[in-house]
Amino acid sequence: MININNVLYTYIDYNDYNLDERFYDIIVRCPIPNKEAVAVAKIRLDKLLAHSGIGTRKQVKKLIRKGAITVNGRPVGDAGMIIDPSQDEVFIGNDRVNYKEMVYIMMNKPKGVISSTHDPSERTVIDLLPPELIALKPFPVGRLDKDTEGLLLITNDGELAHKLLSPKNEVVKKYYAQIEGLVSEDDVRAFQEGITLENGYKTLPARLEIIRASDISEVYIYLTEGKYHQIKRMFKALGKRVIYLKRVAMGSLTLDNNLKPGEWRELSEDEVISMQQLVT
Repeated sequence: MININNVLYTYIDYNDYNLDERFYDIIVRCPIPNKEAVAVAKIRLDKLLAHSGIGTRKQVKKLIRKGAITVNGRPVGDAGMIIDPSQDEVFIGNDRVNYKEMVYIMMNKPKGVISSTHDPSERTVIDLLPPELIALKPFPVGRLDKDTEGLLLITNDGELAHKLLSPKNEVVKKYYAQIEGLVSEDDVRAFQEGITLENGYKTLPARLEIIRASDISEVYIYLTEGKYHQIKRMFKALGKRVIYLKRVAMGSLTLDNNLKPGEWRELSEDEVISMQQLVT
């Protein structure tokens, strides 16, 4: 569950239901009377250690009983001890535990992996992360189709995710695509005007930039919405077929060219601030 404007929302993975991005968080659970009540930074010691990838709570409690954990230089025997991560220093032996409440990850999503938090039969983008990050319960912001590559933001910051996906914020997503068929200026104008899909829905105006027009054309597409298989459906309506698709940017965040498919890195502080300012 995430808190947005003093309301708790349940996260729904719309990848499981083929829903649009605007339905990313849709079930209101309960209002919260005090915003500060959900912004408390303090946390139980065993929970902090478990979320830092040290082990399960059961394993953490064993470490505590053995005296392997110290807080501010003193051995701790109470797994339920309340810790202030901004003030208290937690060590396992000589190694300091660096707790992260929020995590922001850039991934170059590979083909064949789905943009979901879990799946009983398919490999997900979360499966590509190490245990210490999975313990923080991150989720993909939006989705890329199974056969689409490129930039995917993964975080546990529900409020930022909600704002980035909200249609009213008009966050631009940039894609590189290879198209079977000669892409023309008529197609550019069609994108500008909005394209009526097979179900009767007319897309919002989008930008199509031709890199190379040929039997296999190369283009950039700039969208502010995220309908199911939208780019493929737009070109299909124009009598053409997408044969390769890769997202290269989302708002101010551009895919790191050093990341190979399947690789990831955490965002820099400047990148996080830039994304936050984008939807402020």
